[in-house]
Amino acid sequence: MSVLIALLSRLTAVCMLTGIAWASPALAAGEPLVVYSARKYQLVEQLFQEYGRGRGIEVKSVTDDGAPLIQRLTAEGAMSPADVFISVDAGDLWRATEAGLLSPVKSPILERAIPAHLRDPAGHWFGLAVRARTIAYSTERVKPSELSTYAALGDARWKGRLCLRSGKAVYNQSLVAMMIGDNGVETTERIIRSWIANLAAEPFTNDTLLLKAIAAGQCDVGIVNTYYLGRLQHEQAGFPVQIFWADQKGRGTHVNISGGGVTAHAKNRAEAIHFLEWLASPEIQQRFAAVNFEFPANAGVEPLPEVKAWGKFEPNLVNVGTIGKTQSAAVMLIDRAGWR
Repeated sequence: MSVLIALLSRLTAVCMLTGIAWASPALAAGEPLVVYSARKYQLVEQLFQEYGRGRGIEVKSVTDDGAPLIQRLTAEGAMSPADVFISVDAGDLWRATEAGLLSPVKSPILERAIPAHLRDPAGHWFGLAVRARTIAYSTERVKPSELSTYAALGDARWKGRLCLRSGKAVYNQSLVAMMIGDNGVETTERIIRSWIANLAAEPFTNDTLLLKAIAAGQCDVGIVNTYYLGRLQHEQAGFPVQIFWADQKGRGTHVNISGGGVTAHAKNRAEAIHFLEWLASPEIQQRFAAVNFEFPANAGVEPLPEVKAWGKFEPNLVNVGTIGKTQSAAVMLIDRAGWR
């Protein structure tokens, strides 16, 4: 028995490394559901397997970043085995739609569950979890009353006190894309250059390092995805960094999504639609979001208490798909501004 357990553990580890989910042959009564997912496997494995058990089918998952998965779908064409594409950035979902890789879905269940600004108007994709990219600040050295907007981080008071993640990070590219849509290229570039002038250190490779730099006193403020702070607060009680909701007197805080759509060449289309509807249901929404300290996309579902503790905020209600339309302009702007 111990040998069997060890073998199963080893097989599970291999599957996690390769991004392929496996299920018991007993589940393979119907056609398998194949999911190409940019959401980390450890965040979805339990839910995917639970869905398979409930439906009596095998759920196969291939995990990679959004761009490589889009390239794979494009290369495979009509021969692709994928039924569902899940990404962690609305820009990826927009690009997949523009490339003809996703097919529209008309689902009253999904339309009722997911607010209009978090889904494609034609039904090519639907948000499943929401995160805000907003201001993080030191609770020891900054008063919330000193903070207001993204643009104000370029003010003289933050000279040598601001930390940023690399401009190559897709989350920053999406933020800048949204800013371009709201303010235009010229104004946005002026804001980004003012941020760069205020940097306390070279841009960080990830948000976790940035938050730890704030806690350590290397800088006082930064821009992060909220769930990174959720993880650190969960690990360390009293972590001395807090969230401030940017632009609450303007267009609202920038939000992005993890979301999914049915592929254009889905072999198991009906199951794929049912799967997305299941992920959008209240019970599953809470778990899908909670595992990564995100907000549920379903407006009727409460977030984790730790997430709720950050307080209510007004999000930017421009459809998140607009990120894709201006993301290439955002990348060029970031390069011009020298945001490395």
